[in-house]
Amino acid sequence: MDILLLVVGLAVATLVGTALAERLRLPPPMVLLAVGLVGSFLPMIPAVELSPELVLFGLLPPLLYSTSLQTSIQDIKANIVPVLLLSVALVVLTTLGVAAVVMAIMPDVGWPVAIALGAVVAPPDAVSASAVARRIGLPRQIVTVLEGESLLNDATALVSLRTAIAAISGTVAVATIAEDFVVAAGGGLIIGLLVALVVVQVRRLVHDPLIDTGISFVIPFAAYLVAEEIEASGVIAVVVAGLLIGHKAPIVQTSASRITERVTWTSIAYLLEHAVFLLIGLQAASIVAGLDGSVSALRAIGFCLAVLAAVIVLRVLWVSLVHGIQNLTRKDRDREPWSHALVVSWAGMRGVVTIAAVFVIPASVPHHDLLVLASLTVVLGTLYLQGLSLPWLTRLLRVRPEDPAVEALARATVLHKAGEAGLAELETCAGETPEDVIAGVRARVDQRSFAAWERLSTSSDDETPSQAYTRVRRRMLRAERTKVLEIRSKGRTPSHVIREVLGMLDLEESMLDEAEGAHGDMVATGAGEGGWCEELQAFPIAETPEDPVCASCVAEGARWVALRQCLECGHVGCCDSSPAQHATNHFHDTGHPVMQSAEAGETWRWCYIHHATA
Repeated sequence: MDILLLVVGLAVATLVGTALAERLRLPPPMVLLAVGLVGSFLPMIPAVELSPELVLFGLLPPLLYSTSLQTSIQDIKANIVPVLLLSVALVVLTTLGVAAVVMAIMPDVGWPVAIALGAVVAPPDAVSASAVARRIGLPRQIVTVLEGESLLNDATALVSLRTAIAAISGTVAVATIAEDFVVAAGGGLIIGLLVALVVVQVRRLVHDPLIDTGISFVIPFAAYLVAEEIEASGVIAVVVAGLLIGHKAPIVQTSASRITERVTWTSIAYLLEHAVFLLIGLQAASIVAGLDGSVSALRAIGFCLAVLAAVIVLRVLWVSLVHGIQNLTRKDRDREPWSHALVVSWAGMRGVVTIAAVFVIPASVPHHDLLVLASLTVVLGTLYLQGLSLPWLTRLLRVRPEDPAVEALARATVLHKAGEAGLAELETCAGETPEDVIAGVRARVDQRSFAAWERLSTSSDDETPSQAYTRVRRRMLRAERTKVLEIRSKGRTPSHVIREVLGMLDLEESMLDEAEGAHGDMVATGAGEGGWCEELQAFPIAETPEDPVCASCVAEGARWVALRQCLECGHVGCCDSSPAQHATNHFHDTGHPVMQSAEAGETWRWCYIHHATA
């Protein structure tokens, strides 16, 4: 009963703290950490021990798995060099650098213990990096590097820690250290691949969303435990399995299974990510109470601050050095701005792994209590100093996420091409399907595509057709739901039928919310990701008329949604979301291949021949 009350209390405190943070517009991790710090010193709050086993075997696998499921393999591959330089090279450098600082201040602890502490404080936390990056909105490339680093660096740190602890009680040869790294990395990779292979094959046979989601609960723990059993890296096993399973999900899972799994893991990750910070804060009182007084308060404070400074400075120096060397070897157009390197160097927040790993160090080593306090200082210092100042730094350096209009342009292009593939398949059904059904399906595909293109519009405050459809359909769904609830209240219809119908209405409404998107102030430049072709090269961006109109719409008395300009003859016509679709008709009449948006501030172009954007 006491354990149940504790779990419920932690969950309630986590949810209340998160809600409070949202109301105060503060990062939830910082608020929850402060709540935990205060709560740890209150007598009515029971002591909560965050044991290494609970973190490394209970919390770390699901947290890593939920993050890796949503991480793109393509993005990791595209940034593999900076990810490895941070997750392996920087962790080793930080481990040795912190060890040197420790030996300079407290030489009596010995090199093995100093290296162990360095390994403990070396890895930035996956939860901290993801939470802060999502909160402030960083460019996708920076987020990918930070998440990729934090997914892999725990393996390097934990192997280093394991080697250092072995050295505390004996002599460890350099060859043994190298062998440990190879076994940990290679074994973790192999186990992750095998787990992913088995899960993919099993999921080809499973079509029940509940069973499929139940399988996903087993995956991270199974991968971690099997890898650790053969003394390989459980972290790498979980990450590799999650990356591959997430990559294969659209192929081997049903849509219902993917939706159920996504919603379930999003909820789990939300609770665990935020509860972790509360748990870290709750350790403060016991850590402070564990100080034995063998070191003066002034010296202890200086020691903790020196370790914190070493962790921060080493990361800034390493990232700056690597960035400078990489830019020297790149062409001007491929060089990354220094502002991005500064943001990455400052986003090195530590978290739960550091707090858990420090307790792996044997309590019998000299000044164990001070090592634990130093670890807590690094976690608190990086989370508050770097976490709270990172939004200010990004604003100062003008580091902003990608233009939403560029992503909207890429989204519209992908949906357009997907729709074309679907319509081509629809043509094969023409002989066996009634014409009215074919027309209805075609209209639904066109409506989806038109909605994506309408999100690029910036010049008109008028309601677009897709917005009008969403507004009207949402009102209809509310009326439909009210009627279903009225039928339910009469008690004459089977309850499972009512649940199924309500579920159908909920799913359709969620699809409306997903498709509606944001229309705000966007500037659709020509930096799209849709593709490139000779026609787009032949017709560069051109000036558009100050007050463009669709002459054909004016003549017909029709209303347009957005305007497009032919880059070969300058003709202005209405977009495909408009009833008359004069821009596309102009292409069919003349064969002129490239059009450009004629909306104010937009410079994106579209090739009718290759269906590519730029």
